[in-house]
Amino acid sequence: MIWIALTIVASVGAGVAAERRHGERAQAFARRSLTVMLYVLVPPVVYFNLVGLELDADVGLGLVCAWVAVIVTGLIAYAVATRGLQLDRPQTGALVNASIHPNTGYFGLPIVAAVLGTDQLSQAVAYDVLVGTVTLLVGVFSIGAAFGTTAGETPGERAKAFVSRNPPLLVALLALISPDVLAPDVLVDASRILVFALLPLGFLAVGITLAHEAHETGAASPSGVAIGTEAPPRASFPPPMTRRIAAALVLRLVLAPALLFAIAAPLIDLPDAYLILAAMPTGLNGLVVAHAYGLDVRYAASVVAWSTSIVLVVGLIATAVA
Repeated sequence: MIWIALTIVASVGAGVAAERRHGERAQAFARRSLTVMLYVLVPPVVYFNLVGLELDADVGLGLVCAWVAVIVTGLIAYAVATRGLQLDRPQTGALVNASIHPNTGYFGLPIVAAVLGTDQLSQAVAYDVLVGTVTLLVGVFSIGAAFGTTAGETPGERAKAFVSRNPPLLVALLALISPDVLAPDVLVDASRILVFALLPLGFLAVGITLAHEAHETGAASPSGVAIGTEAPPRASFPPPMTRRIAAALVLRLVLAPALLFAIAAPLIDLPDAYLILAAMPTGLNGLVVAHAYGLDVRYAASVVAWSTSIVLVVGLIATAVA
């Protein structure tokens, strides 16, 4: 857990420094990094972790409850965005995606291992693949195609963009029909190591995006002192709090796990791993989708930064107590 925290802080700091030093070159690198993650790094992780996956019937009902919680959270997030905050379409899509898409893989699995022990990882992996991954490939990409500014104008164009810009979904479908022999243990292990490469790369892009946002909006410095035109503004981590960021945090970190617990409690003894993963920060891949489809990337990066900071603090405390 400590190494995860140090990696995230170092990656964001490196991203902020790179943007301040190199400007547009750093921003271009962040865009290329997100593209590489989507088209090169994420597909093998999805494929080799889906081939041969066996679902234990004892935890199946918990996964159904989790899916109901995801759908209800998304509907509430849409209502908050359109009726409460009156956000535009790119911001609405970013808010809904931030609310329904937890970082179960890159962040959640290590936390489950640290807090509950490695014997709980099998349940955590089932949730990650069948709830977290499916939410990303179907829900998050669909919302990106529906609300993004670069996904097309007509329903047909948006449907085409959903498929053509969603290579992990195509890989996932291929994995479901592939025999186990195509996913030997050595490649499965290698794909899980690849997950740890995605973590610093993704948060490096977050740092660059936040630094660029500070330059564009004249954000406050980390000390809280407003910066004028005499000096370039500094990006802070997390970025300054706003109503729309606060709304996303409540939806992601409070409402989503609370709904899962409320739905499952009368029916089953909900695995602790499920509840922990439901309360994870907003997933990095939401930033990839925001870039691919034209959602509000700055908003998405800010929610990732804030939600990750909060869960990091809570996770470190829980690990120390345990």
